[in-house]
Amino acid sequence: MPYITEIKTFAALGSGVIGSGWVARALAHGLDVIAWDPAPGAEQALRKRIANAWPALEKQGLAPGASQDRLRVVASVEDCVRDADFIQESAPERLELKLELHARISAAAKPEAIIASSTSGLLPSDFYATATFPERCVVGHPFNPVYLLPLVEIVGGRHTDASAIDAARTVYSALGMRPLHVRKEVPGFIADRLLEALWREALHLVNDGVASTGEIDDAIRFGAGLRWSFMGTFLTYTLAGGDAGMRHFMAQFGPALKLPWTYLPAPELTERLIDDVVEGTTEQLGEHSIAALERYRDDTLLAVLDAVKQSKTAHGMAFGD
Repeated sequence: MPYITEIKTFAALGSGVIGSGWVARALAHGLDVIAWDPAPGAEQALRKRIANAWPALEKQGLAPGASQDRLRVVASVEDCVRDADFIQESAPERLELKLELHARISAAAKPEAIIASSTSGLLPSDFYATATFPERCVVGHPFNPVYLLPLVEIVGGRHTDASAIDAARTVYSALGMRPLHVRKEVPGFIADRLLEALWREALHLVNDGVASTGEIDDAIRFGAGLRWSFMGTFLTYTLAGGDAGMRHFMAQFGPALKLPWTYLPAPELTERLIDDVVEGTTEQLGEHSIAALERYRDDTLLAVLDAVKQSKTAHGMAFGD
């Protein structure tokens, strides 16, 4: 079956931080958006998040016809998906909830509409088990803020068509994203597995009294994080090997992998550890509100993305390289 790849109407189910990010990105690209969320006050909260994100989207550049007024909030799952060309679910990470939700979504949606889930770890074969036409169902896992960060991990289940993966890639690319097809259906996919490893080690450092939350963030944002933003891990380490490249790096630093530097299991989340993390991050926040820091984050991300783009152009590289 040919799936819809040129979309005009985007359906968003769930309007929390991730769901609202999808809505903002779709609106900024000139689409009509239909949203559904059963939580009390969801529409007001969604429109507030969109308004907070809109200045950054204006700086980035809006598509012709882009408007916050093109958002419509409806009262049922069926009303949300019935006329949609592409469907993005961002409900809480509970398997039984997603099973029930996708049974309803897929029964009401156009057969040719791709259905995607923002899940960060649940496997598509599990929560699409009772879906109608599961061959068009995928994971489309984004990163916060969804309306600015381009990465989206696409994961298929055991019934997913290869053509559905291709269609999802086309749609996400048209939304200004960088799709990454995860070749195997594995828990945590790619990016979150890497982030979880770093998060575990960070918690151990706080738990052991080695560093505060702010000091750990400084270690990342003034060190490796700057390189990661434009070069990633493997290419960074290739350069660390000098002219001999990665083979020399592996020979020189590979033995260090046997040293007991890291813990892999996570520390127990005791009340003391939770208090230490909360107190540390509260100190980092200072007098700034979350909304104010979101705007700071957005402006800084735009500056970093623009700087990387300009530098790559100067060196004869495409932004996506």
